Amino acid sequence: MASEGTGRYGRDVLAGDWRRPRKGAVREVEMERGLVVEDADEAFCGAVVSWDKATVTLEDRKGRLRVFDLGPAAFLLEGRPVTLVRPAPKASGGPLRSASGSVAVTGARARVARESRIYVEGAHDAELVEKVWGHDLRVEGVAVEFLEGVDALPEIVAEFSPGPGRRLGVLVDHLVPGSKESRIAERVTGEDVLVAGHPYVDVWQAVRPGAVGIGAWPQVPRGLPWKEGVVDALGWQCGTGEAWGRILGSVRTYADLEPALLGRVEELIDFVTGPHPEEP
Repeated sequence: MASEGTGRYGRDVLAGDWRRPRKGAVREVEMERGLVVEDADEAFCGAVVSWDKATVTLEDRKGRLRVFDLGPAAFLLEGRPVTLVRPAPKASGGPLRSASGSVAVTGARARVARESRIYVEGAHDAELVEKVWGHDLRVEGVAVEFLEGVDALPEIVAEFSPGPGRRLGVLVDHLVPGSKESRIAERVTGEDVLVAGHPYVDVWQAVRPGAVGIGAWPQVPRGLPWKEGVVDALGWQCGTGEAWGRILGSVRTYADLEPALLGRVEELIDFVTGPHPEEP
C-alpha cells in the first residue's frame, strides 16, 4: 500500500478528518477497468486494471502499476473521497454460468471422485484450472493433481496404470514440435492417456495481457529465469509469488484466458469424463 505522506497541501488544521467522514457519508463506487482514481494520499493516480477481494491495481499514464489495499474512503474520484467496491453480480434472464462459461449446476453436491485424473505441471497451473473450471470438475468428480515438472511423467503414468474407466489427462506447458515435452508426450500417449499442451513457456502467458493490465507479455532473453525476468521487465516491485497472485486475481472467467489454453483444458475434461470405446 502507498506510504503515508504529507499530501499536496501539507498537514493543517483543516486536513485532519476530511478523508474520514462519518460512516455512510462516503459514496461507494463499483470498480471497473479504466476507472481513473487517485489514492487518498494523492501520491498516485491511475486507471483500475484489476482487483481481488482485498486489493486493487492501478496503472498510471506511464504504464507503472501499483497495488493498493481496499478500504473506506481510500481513494479520490474527481477530487472527492470514495470507497471502491467489487461489482455486484449482474442479473441475467438466462441460465447461471460458471467461470468456464458452462451452465452452472446449483445446489448439487460434488460428485464422488472418478478414478480418472487430470495432471498439470505445477501449482500455478492447478490454481488457474481450479479458478476457471473448478465448478465443472467438482460436478464431474474429476480431481486435478500436479506433477512438479514433466520429466517424471512416464513413471507417473506407469504407476497410475491407465485403463478402461481409469483415464489420465495431462496438461503440459510449452508443448511444441521438437521440444523435450513433445518427445515425452509421445512416449506416454495411448488409448487411455491424453497429453495436451499449450505453446507458452509458462501458464502465466495463457492469461490475456489485457486482463492483467499490460500490453503484452515481455520477451525474456534465453538463460534468464523466465518468471523473474517478466517481473523485472514489467517493473513490478514484488516477488514471483506476489506477481502470480496479481495475475490470478485478474482472471474472472474463461474470457480472460487465451484460446490455446481453453481448448486444451476442455479437451482433457471431455477425455477423462467421456465413455470408453468399450463401454455402451
